[in-house]
Amino acid sequence: MLTDIVLDAVGSDKAPEPEIRGAILACRELPVRVHLVGPEHELRDQLDELLQDEDLPIVLHHASERIGMDEKAAHAVRTKRDSSMRVGLKLVRDGKAAGFVTAGNTGAAMATAKMVLGALPGVDRPALATPMPTAKGNPCVLLDVGANVDCKPQNLEQFAVMGETYARSVLKIARPRVGLLSIGEEETKGNDLTREAQPLLKALPIHYIGNVEGRDIFSGQADVIVCDGFVGNVALKTSEGVGRFVREVLRESLTRTVTAQVGALLSRRAFNDFRRRLDYREYGGALLLGVRGVCIIGHGSSNDRAIFNGIRVAYEFSRSGANEHIEKAFASRPKPHHEPASQSGAAVQ
Repeated sequence: MLTDIVLDAVGSDKAPEPEIRGAILACRELPVRVHLVGPEHELRDQLDELLQDEDLPIVLHHASERIGMDEKAAHAVRTKRDSSMRVGLKLVRDGKAAGFVTAGNTGAAMATAKMVLGALPGVDRPALATPMPTAKGNPCVLLDVGANVDCKPQNLEQFAVMGETYARSVLKIARPRVGLLSIGEEETKGNDLTREAQPLLKALPIHYIGNVEGRDIFSGQADVIVCDGFVGNVALKTSEGVGRFVREVLRESLTRTVTAQVGALLSRRAFNDFRRRLDYREYGGALLLGVRGVCIIGHGSSNDRAIFNGIRVAYEFSRSGANEHIEKAFASRPKPHHEPASQSGAAVQ
């Protein structure tokens, strides 16, 4: 039985070609039916050209508007009622698809998802979560990486619950280690937000290991690392930049120093493995945790492989039942004594 996944076909910087190629890859390799959303005539022409009479489960849905990367999210969401994002997310809301994937404007995608899908009960603010590579091989879930630039301690508490549940449900980690990103391991280190969040995270029924530092994102010391969206987005973008820098330096060094054919082949294989471990395109994008449905937000520079992996992550997340587990986790918690936090601005990629 095929799982229906919606793809915003006009989100990425070079849309719609990467989206269409990614959808074709996904339908060849995964048990999915992909719903492409965008201007139907434009999509039909490119799809027919790339398919070349191949019969794949790809469905087109017309949307007359698209939201550009440089548009202000709030204004675009209010005025563009037939945008590819809104049309696609409505398919998820109405039960016609299990998940939604976009490589478009991050702020607009988050705002539209919160408006169309709504938040899970008990969640004040949905959070963007992304897996990060570690030295131990297993990914570390970092959240929030940009949905909420200003947070309160109870927001970090909720992020910890959602991240821990995701690590158990999707990554199949029996007892995820949850850390709080700060500037030192000692509880006294950090700012007012991290210090006030400490007792809240300690009181949760999770394996909380205390403060962790930026270097621990990649060490494998923690399975889930919690932070506000401003810090998380800076950490994510810095990591991507360092990854590109290391890849380029390593490529130059191998080209300059390796001369023997066998040595060059072995080094190329090692380099390709290294590149895959650091390549954001292999991780499929960030999950918007805390909404009533599956929403994956990828990079604007996503290629067909990144789009394929976004669809794969949406498929796997929808099959895991993680949202149901998150909802149960919040339902079983004592009712908080604080008022729900107001919505913050989004850090747009």
